[in-house]
Amino acid sequence: MTMRPFHRLLPVLFILLFALQQASAQADTISPRHHALNTSLLQPGLRQYLVYFQFPDKPKMLNFSLWMREISKRQHNRQPVFEVKQSWYNADSNYFRSFYSINSARDFSPLYHSDAGGTGIRAYNWSAAGVKGADSVAGNKAAGYSLNFDSPNYNWHLDIETFEMLPLAAGKTFYILFYDAGLDPPAYVKYTVTGSETLTTLDNRQVDCWILHTGGTMPQGGTYEQSFWISKAGHELLKEADSFNGMFRYKIKLPGLTPNLPEVVRQVTAKKS
Repeated sequence: MTMRPFHRLLPVLFILLFALQQASAQADTISPRHHALNTSLLQPGLRQYLVYFQFPDKPKMLNFSLWMREISKRQHNRQPVFEVKQSWYNADSNYFRSFYSINSARDFSPLYHSDAGGTGIRAYNWSAAGVKGADSVAGNKAAGYSLNFDSPNYNWHLDIETFEMLPLAAGKTFYILFYDAGLDPPAYVKYTVTGSETLTTLDNRQVDCWILHTGGTMPQGGTYEQSFWISKAGHELLKEADSFNGMFRYKIKLPGLTPNLPEVVRQVTAKKS
């Protein structure tokens, strides 16, 4: 066998090393300890999403919900924070859920999270070191809960807000350290920018969006796929398409003219009193 001179292989090795370096440079580890989120991109205000479910075995039926997410800035324990209130409405009041989250305005680190629904309320105090049930919340179903962290993480119930603060670009891959309060320990979830697409809004405006994708195996078994359309200019999540074991779920961001239902109820109640 004829041996090739080593100096002739050097250019090939350099090309391979450069390609590997470029490929690894495209992956960002997103956590409060590593690459932090760009909190200046998160805009306060009300976001409303039409959420509908499609079941292939029932092609003539859709299940609709309205999900509201209201973001504001305020002070908490003398530090600036983001306050996020979520209300998930459904035709069946038994499925109504509300969430309340407080995150640091500096890096979006979670400080507090609560989940209220038909089974009661679960509230947690959250820090870089761990999460504990909030003793100050009456009737807290998670009062005795405690979990220590190896590393600070982000609240998975605020995934939409998290995605809007990512440095999205063609070919980028992100490993985001997420935790869903009270459930499995924190884990890195892989998200990849798989391309871009232009969406048409209600007023026929063309909006260029990145498509962020993830998928895998669910803890209870079965597979899932999720895609998110996030505008390049405004960093708004405009559309989401999910599949879970053959069931499909879609989220479409509604225009600003959509009524703020909780505010309407507050006004009507105030008039009656």
